[in-house]
Formats: sequence, C-alpha cells, structure tokens
Amino acid sequence: MVLPESIRRIVGDRIPESEGIGMSGASVYYLGNLVLKIEEANCESDNNLAMLRWLDRKVPVPKVLSEETVEGKRYLIMSRLSGKMACDEAFHAQPAAMVKYLADGLRMLWSVNAKDCPCDQTLDNKLENARYMVENGLVDMENVDPDTFGENGFASPAHLLQWLEEHRPEEAPVLSHGDYCLPNVFLESGQISGFLDLGRCGLADKWLDIAICWRSLRDNFNGSFGYHDPEFDPDCLFLELGIEPDWEKIRYYLLVDELF
Repeated sequence: MVLPESIRRIVGDRIPESEGIGMSGASVYYLGNLVLKIEEANCESDNNLAMLRWLDRKVPVPKVLSEETVEGKRYLIMSRLSGKMACDEAFHAQPAAMVKYLADGLRMLWSVNAKDCPCDQTLDNKLENARYMVENGLVDMENVDPDTFGENGFASPAHLLQWLEEHRPEEAPVLSHGDYCLPNVFLESGQISGFLDLGRCGLADKWLDIAICWRSLRDNFNGSFGYHDPEFDPDCLFLELGIEPDWEKIRYYLLVDELF
C-alpha cells in the first residue's frame, strides 16, 4: 500500500488489518491503537473531518492525528475507539441494556451546545444535497427499503424528492449524528465509548437520529443482518427516551435517508 509521506511516518512498520463494515465505499484499516481510513475526498468526507475536530473533547470521537488528500483520495489517521459496536453479537443477549446506552448516546449528542457547529444538516441543505444525488444518478437503488419505490411506493427518486420538498416538517435543530445506526456507536462498560462516521453530523432535527436508530434496531433484530429475536420490539427506544413516537417525522426522515 502506497501512502502519503505524512501518513506513512505515523503508520511506520505496523501491518494494517482490513475491516469491512460500512456502506460508504471507504477502506478502513486497523493498525493497533490507530485506524487508517481511505476514502474519496468529497463533501461528506470534508464534513466528517470537520466534525471530528470540532467534537474533540465534547463527546467521545476518534482523535484526528493526521490527514492528507492526494489525487482525490483522503487519507485519515485517527485514534481507535475502545469497546465494541452496538451491533456486536455480545449485545444480542442484553438488548434492553443496549437500547438504554443508545438512548444515552442520543441525549449526549443533543446536550452539546451546537451554537458554533461547523456543519448544517437542516432540511434546506439536506434536500439540496439530495437533489444533487437525484440529478446525478447517485441514489443507491440496491440499498433502499423494498416498499420505497415501485407499485406501492414512489415512482422514482425524483418523485420522492418532490414529495419531501412538499411535505417538509418543522425543525428544532440540535447536534445530530446524522447516521445514528448501531455500527456507528461504540459501547464499553455500560456506557458510550465513542461515535464513528460523522460525515452527516451537524445541525438537524432530533427525529433524524431517532428515525435512523429505530430502523437500525429493527433491522438488527428482525433477521435482516442474520440475527433474529422475535420478542424484540424497536419501539422500546421511545420508552428509553421518554417520548411518544412521531411516526410522520420518522417516516419523513427515513425517506430522506433513502436518497443518500
């Protein structure tokens, strides 16, 4: 593997171990207590870098040690989070505890003073980015819910985008992770040990995080990823958060996510 000089100096003679969870197209390598992430340099990777730096010492996130962009590729060296992903099989036997930790993580993010947050993910910007995805044929139709498009859904991504623009809910922005699914949350010793993949992090309505967390819980326990617990109910997330589900907003934000 050929690495930029500034990255190679930190990597040294460590032998990288590839790690394959994720859908962003990034290559991720473990190097002892470090992580090397190689991905296309774009708005999302810019956002990830900005939020990692801004959130340092505010909430547990990897510490950026070095970054370099060469020929359209971003090379990012970060510290490695301790603990395990919330989707790890170790938590299958204790789903109630896992949901409690996930709810704690949401409250942790929402409690951050986001006045000077460098990234805005509110709907003005989110739908503008969605339009770019639609107009450039970048919507990943292989990874959408089966009912989103087709006979019982929307005719096309453009049709969905039009519906989203016409049905925008009111927003109450907080610091949002933006992709609060189980692989992006690390747990250790009964608490959150870190957050990963902050490319969609920034100011947004809290129901964006709730919707994606609820869907991730549903899919991680209904057999979509191999594990099935027929007794698990993802609605327990709302009990842990102490709120009533707003199904209209949940559906809206899940539909927004289908375009990314």
